[in-house]
Amino acid sequence: MRKIRIIEHISLDGVIQAPGGRGEDGEDYPYGGWIAPYRSLAGREAVIEAHGASFDLLLGRRTYDIWAGFWPNAESSPLANGLNAATKYVATHRPDSLEWGPVKDLGKDIIAGVRSVKSTDGPDLILWGSSTLTSVLLAQGLVDEVVLFVYPVLLGQGKRFFSDNVDPRELAFLSSKATPTGVLINSYQYVGSLQN
Repeated sequence: MRKIRIIEHISLDGVIQAPGGRGEDGEDYPYGGWIAPYRSLAGREAVIEAHGASFDLLLGRRTYDIWAGFWPNAESSPLANGLNAATKYVATHRPDSLEWGPVKDLGKDIIAGVRSVKSTDGPDLILWGSSTLTSVLLAQGLVDEVVLFVYPVLLGQGKRFFSDNVDPRELAFLSSKATPTGVLINSYQYVGSLQN
């Protein structure tokens, strides 16, 4: 059985929208590119380490489209090569338009599709980006680990890591480290529903 690991760039107030650049998600988010001042060699190495030696991707359609427009043309690097080689499992209603491969759609029932892929043998599944898919998988208890790259910014608005419409969840702390630019890399194991 595979593990699902969520990796996110996140602000101190929980925003994950458009970290790489303004308009990257097709919306005119005014603070797009907010991670740029905090990039470092240590941060890049931590991203590569968080993926592991071998992985496949679990992506929402919007994140898939954003990445398909960038990573196939990116300069060769361990991360670019890993992302391009990974099988991309995509939540989409337009499977016939998936071109960046290897790629497979999750089918009409996304939760059933994720459960099916998770139950197979293979490398860990890495989920980046999708605020919608992230909340759904956490709510369904399908996530094993969460790795948050926490940036020292407060954005106040934007898409959040976790939807207000999902019941509270508990995570167990695994590890933390900091980059020289102040980014905290925090890893957590999924526990389940929050117990009061």
